[in-house]
Amino acid sequence: MYKGVRVECGYRLDLIVGDGVLVELKAVERLLPIHEAQVITYLRLAELSVGLLVNFNATVLRTALRRLTPQPP
Repeated sequence: MYKGVRVECGYRLDLIVGDGVLVELKAVERLLPIHEAQVITYLRLAELSVGLLVNFNATVLRTALRRLTPQPP
C-alpha cells in the first residue's frame, strides 16, 4: 500500500528487521547504482529510514555491505 493505494507491481523487499531496518539481499558480481536506487525506493514506499544492501557474492562481506537512507525529495 502506498498513500492508500494498493500497488500491483513487482516491488518485493527481502526483510524488515525490528521496527525499521530494511535489508535487501543480492548475489551479484558487483553492486550497481540501480541496486541502491531499488533500496531507496523501497525505503520511501515503506516509510522507513534505514536500509542495508548486502551482496553475498563477495570475498569479504565488509566490502559488500552498504547502509542507505532516503534523501529528501
